[in-house]
Amino acid sequence: MKIEENGMCRWGRRATIVVLLVIATIHFLRRPAPNVPTLAGQTQLHGFTVVIDAGHGGEDGGAVSPSGTVESGINLEIALRLDAILGLYGADTVLLRTEDISLHDPDAQTLREKKASDLHNRVEMVESIPNALLVSIHQNTYTGSRRYHGAQVFYEDEVSSRQLAEHAQEILRQSLDPANTRQAAKLPGTVYLMEHITCPAILVECGFLSNPEEDALLRTAAYQTKLAAALASALLSHVPMAEE
Repeated sequence: MKIEENGMCRWGRRATIVVLLVIATIHFLRRPAPNVPTLAGQTQLHGFTVVIDAGHGGEDGGAVSPSGTVESGINLEIALRLDAILGLYGADTVLLRTEDISLHDPDAQTLREKKASDLHNRVEMVESIPNALLVSIHQNTYTGSRRYHGAQVFYEDEVSSRQLAEHAQEILRQSLDPANTRQAAKLPGTVYLMEHITCPAILVECGFLSNPEEDALLRTAAYQTKLAAALASALLSHVPMAEE
């Protein structure tokens, strides 16, 4: 199930943000931290289709910051920017959602049923795409303390996903937050989507909504673009070869 795979539809969808993204991405990626790969010269993802999952959506907004920021909206903004940047370099992408909606079946009634249906459908969508590589975008929160900050990348499968997770973590750290000492980590086995897919996949907690300073950053278009650009750089410069 490839969303808007026609070329004209693809660019029509990006038209409202692509010019600003080009300018911002060029500015950002021409000034990387030492040893951070840039997008320059990268034209493909070795046959993979990048599936971009903006976590939550609709009635399930995810985490909410003290300022009232809802996670699902920020996830979507970063996902749209990542899609647009990768598209500029000829990468094949699929967005699981392009608006603030849940992907549940029509017959799901309660919030619990909708969440379960949404997750099942996301798994089916990812699994239906040949040579998929999943990037699931989320925001973190920590009840009881506002001091925690920084992006962190998670993975489920050691063989297919750990190296990419570690690479993305390092690019996020060097590019956006050198004081961030977090390391890429294996998920504890409680994230349904990541447990039930078979393709390479990373889950990115882009920052802590419970941290007022980071919450303010995550709400800005400029920082959302920087996050997307760093993730695009990681994907374009460090993707394992597709299996024949």
